[in-house]
Amino acid sequence: MNDVVVGLDIGTSSTKAVAVSADGVVRARASASHTVSLPQPGWVEQDAEATWWEEPCRVLREIIESLAGNHRVRALAVSGLGPCVLATDAALRPLRPAILYGIDSRAGAEVEQLNALLGEDNVLARGGSALTSQAAGPKLLWLRVNELETWAKTARVFTASSFLIARLTGEYVLDHHSASQFDPLYDLDLAGWATDWAEAIAPGLELPALVWSTDVCGTIHAAGAEATGLPAGLPVLGGTVDAWAEAHGVGVRRPGDLLLAYGSTMFLVAPVAPGGRHPGLWRTAGLAAGSQTLAAGMATSGLLTAWVSDLTGGSIESLSDAAGAVSAGSDGLLMLPYFAGERSPLFDPGARGVVIGLELRHGAPHLMRAVYEATALSVRHVLAGFEDASGDGAARKITAAGGGTQSALWTQIVSDVTQLPQSVPEQTIGAAYGDALLAAVAGGLVDEGTDWTRHARTIEPTPSNRELYEELFGRYLELYSATRPLIDRNITDADRGSPALSA
Repeated sequence: MNDVVVGLDIGTSSTKAVAVSADGVVRARASASHTVSLPQPGWVEQDAEATWWEEPCRVLREIIESLAGNHRVRALAVSGLGPCVLATDAALRPLRPAILYGIDSRAGAEVEQLNALLGEDNVLARGGSALTSQAAGPKLLWLRVNELETWAKTARVFTASSFLIARLTGEYVLDHHSASQFDPLYDLDLAGWATDWAEAIAPGLELPALVWSTDVCGTIHAAGAEATGLPAGLPVLGGTVDAWAEAHGVGVRRPGDLLLAYGSTMFLVAPVAPGGRHPGLWRTAGLAAGSQTLAAGMATSGLLTAWVSDLTGGSIESLSDAAGAVSAGSDGLLMLPYFAGERSPLFDPGARGVVIGLELRHGAPHLMRAVYEATALSVRHVLAGFEDASGDGAARKITAAGGGTQSALWTQIVSDVTQLPQSVPEQTIGAAYGDALLAAVAGGLVDEGTDWTRHARTIEPTPSNRELYEELFGRYLELYSATRPLIDRNITDADRGSPALSA
């Protein structure tokens, strides 16, 4: 009987799981799709019971059935979208839908209140990141202020991976990395909860015990085994946010490495030595004790390709093929991809999408290429921040991963705009594969430091497009500055997201 480990990731739009043997070969895989809920402008939620519990259980049972008793599972590691805020009672029953990560921008007023109370510079220095829609702390305050009955019943708070872990093991834990995105409740340099600030924001709330993502935090209990088909007593690791699991899985672990993850939203992660802060980036705890990372995330990326598909009726694949015949620069179209506000490096929930240069000759392929170019220009904008924050000015070794790497056009445009090469691994499964590698080390299948990554191709920038995209990048920055005041005047009160705080 062969030994395997299982990795599972709860993403924004799907749950994926893989069973992997010690040689890095995927022996079984399963997935299921889900959606988000948009109940009000600026709100993005998920049904945690259905999406974070019932669906993962189905996917795990499918994995076990695929293994057909021919393999022994040695450990489980999970990751998920985050940081999210799920309030439950003491019996782990969700009290309301989960509030998602930075794409949910309801807590703008709470961000302002906490900055005024604690001091923006103090928050950045202590937590490593400026308070934005990504931070979980303001959303806890929003819940406390705006949903009094829910808050009165709240006994525990979870993100996606920690909720699944609690349901499987009974352990109320949170990994240090996820906790470091619960700003301003976490002290980055001390690697622990900032208990004074936590009590001011969420008085009386029991915070989870902190664990590292590389450590076993519990074992599957009888009810968890019955729900999933996994064996009772199976070691379960501490969990983490999906992008960090994916980075680990493709070998992004040392300073100088950088993950560029193409997905519904685009994300960048770079391991760094402990050091300075940058207001346009997140500095967070890493997966293992003592490690730190710089990270950035956009509010939309792949979601925009789906938007073009829905708008025009064409499939993403056919539109991408047609966009390949459109010349660089999209024949005069320039887009700002801020259709859901923007996270890094603007941290502006009030930003909106803009398209300029439209003519009657433009069609769906032009719009699709403009989406690809807009996200590439945003990547370049973020990379400038990474260079500033690292202090070395050196180009990063970029590993591209995620479902979007299947688009040869998209990845080529990103390399052309940034003028940097990208390496694409053979395995583009994503975070679940990184989870499996973490589990393989903890389960004793492989040694620490093992890297399963094998690169399939390298994308080199096209030198002839350098001058054009250099000019477009300047226009891209100018377009935001020029249109932002007009957009703010055009946003109705209903579109502003978070209501004002009551006295």
